[in-house]
Amino acid sequence: MRLLLLFLLLLPVGVLKASDLPYPEFEADSTTGERYALPSGQAGVGVYVFWASWCPYCRSLMPHLQSIVAEYGDEVNVYALQFRDDESAADYVERFGYDFVVFDDADQVAEAWGIHATPAVIILDGEGRLRFDLYELLGQGPTLDAELPHGLKASRLAPFWAAEIRKAIDRSRDKLSIPPGNDRGQ
Repeated sequence: MRLLLLFLLLLPVGVLKASDLPYPEFEADSTTGERYALPSGQAGVGVYVFWASWCPYCRSLMPHLQSIVAEYGDEVNVYALQFRDDESAADYVERFGYDFVVFDDADQVAEAWGIHATPAVIILDGEGRLRFDLYELLGQGPTLDAELPHGLKASRLAPFWAAEIRKAIDRSRDKLSIPPGNDRGQ
């Protein structure tokens, strides 16, 4: 046991490398023109949301994601990757006042990451480990009448999803050992 502990202590501490990540690296310009290399270049906890303006579930989830941005500040970054959509992502987020890093036309990233439907939410902690995948929650949450229109279903599911996203962020923050005084809301 002591030998194993000594071995683990002597392992080199490395920098996050793209080859260590659960999802392929991509480089893209945000709608503001800033170049990003993700997920290895993410700051803090990364919330990757694949969305479309026509998706009622995305439209219901986005305000909750904005409240997460306001609540966690620089510790969490929301990367909004628009796909299968012709509307301007920049115009959409500006119209609703969202403070996300936004990428237009992320169809290739969605395909590389195995994303086939909207919304998709992936959370990677600061070390690049998968902490949340919204697809794993499908079929959970409030019981909904199958006859409800998608807009009503979306408005009832989004708060449940947002609560689960917050739990995943909190678990990720615990792993990052956020120092006292840098808690949410401060």
